[in-house]
This record gives sequence, structure tokens and C-alpha cells, in this order.
Amino acid sequence: VEHLLATELKDRARRSLERRTTRAQLGRFKPMADYDWRWPGAIDRELVEAALRLEFLAEPRNVVLVAPQGLGKTMIAQNIAHQAILAGHSVLFTSAAKMLVELGGVQGSAHLFQQRLRKYTRVGLLIVDEVGYLSYDSKAADLLFQVVSERHEKRPLVLTTNLTFSDWPTIFPNAACTVALIDRVLHHADV
Repeated sequence: VEHLLATELKDRARRSLERRTTRAQLGRFKPMADYDWRWPGAIDRELVEAALRLEFLAEPRNVVLVAPQGLGKTMIAQNIAHQAILAGHSVLFTSAAKMLVELGGVQGSAHLFQQRLRKYTRVGLLIVDEVGYLSYDSKAADLLFQVVSERHEKRPLVLTTNLTFSDWPTIFPNAACTVALIDRVLHHADV
């Protein structure tokens, strides 16, 4: 009986891991063992390794990866997501564009909008990739602000961006909430 119970528990753990991995929408990624820590030279390795150990999840804190294109922000974010999945957390990995299009597409229906908003606000760890690669209208800025506000001090968030925060008004021109958005993201954050 003990052997059957142990086998059943292992199988349940495996299925749970598979479900969390599928729901995370992580896709294929390179492991951190392949990351070249010598490039870029200014990376804060200690902070990245702390994020990979998931130290920010307990408080909860945000993690913001800021660097020009091609320096491994997405790879690091995917590895953080993978570690969180292995630790038993629910995770969703998405691009800013995909999330904002999905939320913007259902704004005509209050019920559908709330349902989609919960998808992004209730998950244990939300990772939003590529903030800053495209410009958005003020409606999209409001949607991102709403997601960030709902998660603020409740659930952690990881963002990757190729722009410094002083350049974020170029992502959301004419958006009144840009300063408040940056403030909420940075309030409890490791950058």
C-alpha cells in the first residue's frame, strides 16, 4: 500500500508540474547554465541570482530587468518563471503586446473583461516581457496600470524592458497614468 501511495503521489506531482508548465505559456528557453555572465559587463549578478532563487516572492516584490536588446532579459525572465513553476507556484509568462491586445479586445463586455483581468491579476507570478518595444495609446497604458495596481503589494511581477523609466512616456504618449504606473512598479522592486 505504501508503494502504491508513493507512486500515486509522484504521479500527481508530475501532472501538477505539467499543468503549471502548460498554463505558464513559457515556451522554449535556454537554461541559465548557457548564460554568458561576462556579457554585459555591468550586470548585477548577485541580484539576478537572488531573483532566480525566488527571494522576491515571499514579500512580494517586483523584479524589473532593464537593458538594451539582446542582453538576455527574456532568457533570465523565463528561467525565473521556470524556477517558480518547479517551486509549485502558478506562473504566467506573456508579452506586453499580447496582454494589452487581449485585455483591450474584451473591454466592450464587462464580464469578459473582468474574467481576462483576473487571468493576469490572480496568477501567483506574472511575467510581462518586452515593455517598451512598441508604443501604445493611453487606453493600453490604463490597462497596464490596472493590472499593476491590482497586483500591487499582493502578488509579484517581473517586467523586462529595453527602456529606462525616464523613457517610458514614449511608450505611452499622452497617458496621464505613466508616472503612477512607474511608481507602482518600483514601489517594492529590484531593478
